[in-house]
Amino acid sequence: MPDVIREIERKYDAAADTGLPDLHALPGVHTVAPTGPRTLSAVYWDTADLRLAAESITLRRRTGGSDEGWHLKLPVATPQSTPGTTVRDEHHHPLGEEPAAPPEPLAALVRSRTRHRPLLPQLRLVQERTALALFDADGRPLAEVGLDRVHAARLPDDGTGTPADWTELEAELGEFGDLTLLDAVDDALRAAGARRSAARSKLHRALAETGTPAPEPEDPPHPRTAGDVALRYARRQVEALVRLDPQVRCDVHDSVHRMRVATRRLRSCFRTCDRLLDRAATDPLRDELKWLAAELGVDRDREVLTARLADGLSALPPQQLLGPVAERLDAFSAHRRSGSRARLGDVLDSDRYLGLLESLAALLDQPPLLERAVRAPGKPFRRALARDFDRVAAHVGEALAADEGDERDRALHDARKAAKRLRYAAETARPVLGAPAKEYAAHVAELQQLLGDHQDSVLAREALLELAAEAAASGEPSFTYGVLHERERELARGYEARVPEAWRAVAPGGRCPLV
Repeated sequence: MPDVIREIERKYDAAADTGLPDLHALPGVHTVAPTGPRTLSAVYWDTADLRLAAESITLRRRTGGSDEGWHLKLPVATPQSTPGTTVRDEHHHPLGEEPAAPPEPLAALVRSRTRHRPLLPQLRLVQERTALALFDADGRPLAEVGLDRVHAARLPDDGTGTPADWTELEAELGEFGDLTLLDAVDDALRAAGARRSAARSKLHRALAETGTPAPEPEDPPHPRTAGDVALRYARRQVEALVRLDPQVRCDVHDSVHRMRVATRRLRSCFRTCDRLLDRAATDPLRDELKWLAAELGVDRDREVLTARLADGLSALPPQQLLGPVAERLDAFSAHRRSGSRARLGDVLDSDRYLGLLESLAALLDQPPLLERAVRAPGKPFRRALARDFDRVAAHVGEALAADEGDERDRALHDARKAAKRLRYAAETARPVLGAPAKEYAAHVAELQQLLGDHQDSVLAREALLELAAEAAASGEPSFTYGVLHERERELARGYEARVPEAWRAVAPGGRCPLV
């Protein structure tokens, strides 16, 4: 995958005769080193309808300067995302020859946005840059403050666009800088006459000033009807799928899990809201979302299983560790991981997955609302919650009545899946029912977690039997796997003993408190 750098910066409008101010007195700054002038030339790529720019994503091929090459910048939501501060992950790729298309590793990271639409050169930006590099007493880079005189022209250069010129200042944190320094730079630049830029980026300003502004994201209207509530929740999950796609491709920690959760939330929303949204439109999407969740689950389930087995192994005293148990567990995990990661990459590049994203976008653009969707949201969502609650109650009752063993395990697994749907239904209804829905979803989440821990124990015991058989076939001791198996059995009994109490929190007085 491409190299990644976290970029934290602020931009300022400046007059044409602006110069760089004296920054020697800033806190923590020991050395100020002038750099430049440098000429930086970049071609920005996007779809014809500027899908990347609409989401504040930039993809460019830059020549000149120390970081020439391909750059893809993806917005990041962090505590550092304060007003006026842009935080993005910048993915780098070598320059290569003059291309007919962006390099595949970067194109893949925006495929959830572009889907089947080609990336084309849209704009050329040429900057004449002078800058001040700020260092601490140990020579470590704190920040760079640059003065850019910018010339922008649309591509192709067919005479239809209007070139634009402007001057701006940019303050970007270095590896050892912090927001306190960025605030001090802000004060110095404002005192010198600069003002915060209203544009989201150079690209957005260039598009606007050359005659084709980027589409602005639209905030969904405040939900007034039951259909509004359902679509608002669905839209957030679709946005999460699209946003998490590049993180999954880059193997960012927990990204597979979060993408899988968004998939399940969306699927549950369509089921809970099946009297508001036409099932003829949503049922095929639910089938495809089930497929996607299963594909994502191959890798996520491996992560959870491996961590659980490793934790169990680390809890055993040395005298119970017989044979190369840790090595066999590592090999067991690595084999599964290798296959699942390769398969997941193929899934995210498949026509089936990209078609699902297209269909979800089309549904949000032209929602298949039923007659009940125009009603006030209170009654429809209470009815949906009552229906989902009854399903959980039936499975929990079946589990509590079943004998220990496979029958109870299956019933608890069914109860977990039903509890997950009830939790998501409560989340969907939160704009309607307010704080009680949030609190109730938390109670259901606790039950779901308990039931999930039980199911993880079931899967761990199955894996341990498989590992024990492999060890025995290789002439290794299988004693440790048996110890771990019994440990998991005791953990499962503990989970089962806590189910009645967790259920009482979800069903006080035997009913759902939201209906």
